[in-house]
Amino acid sequence: MQVKTKAIVISSIKFQEKSLIVKCFTQSHGLKSYFVRDAFSGRKSNQKIAYFQPLTILEIEAVHKNKGTLENFKEIKISAPFQSIHSDIYKSTIVMFVSEILHHSIHEEEENESLFSFLETALLWLDHHDEIANFHLILLLETTKYLGFYPDISDIEMPFFEMTEGVFTPFHAISSLTEHETNLFKKLINLKFDNDQKIFHVIERQIVLKVLIDYYSIHLDGFKKPKSLDVLKEVFS
Repeated sequence: MQVKTKAIVISSIKFQEKSLIVKCFTQSHGLKSYFVRDAFSGRKSNQKIAYFQPLTILEIEAVHKNKGTLENFKEIKISAPFQSIHSDIYKSTIVMFVSEILHHSIHEEEENESLFSFLETALLWLDHHDEIANFHLILLLETTKYLGFYPDISDIEMPFFEMTEGVFTPFHAISSLTEHETNLFKKLINLKFDNDQKIFHVIERQIVLKVLIDYYSIHLDGFKKPKSLDVLKEVFS
């Protein structure tokens, strides 16, 4: 079937010498993988490869056979060309990290338009703002709303956050954060992209990031710690 939709590039892998396998999160059909023949050959190869940088927002026409095999693009164009993300080391590092997180988090070949809309809006915000130190923390937490394991904040005044059930409790269990970690996590829950980016010190930001990675690991089968995590820590240290 022929499809016209927006798509966010999650990853691209070189196949043999000249081709790419590109994984996209599409607005209309969730996760899809596409085969791009001869991406590294011909006069327009640089242009082709530029389409498939991590988290690029595309408008595509494609043929979906929906047989569990690789699909094929018919037409591609960039929906919203980024102005700063690929030239700013902080933003490009964040994008590399977030794309890895999404690669290990989104598995469904089904529409999740609310998640798509959130990610698109967040990426455009990142592209147009300079105070971005907590962007990846807020995005990871907010994404859990669409993946089904956002923390239950009905008892947020309680001193400990229990990771397995995702609830705040009066008692410290084996799977609970410490009181200090819980307080930092509460700060994050109340953050929005436009809030003061200096609310966390470097060490506090690293603690919160570890909490989020652990939280994802508990709630998502097969979730892997991103390889770009060390690069992210280095850039934001």
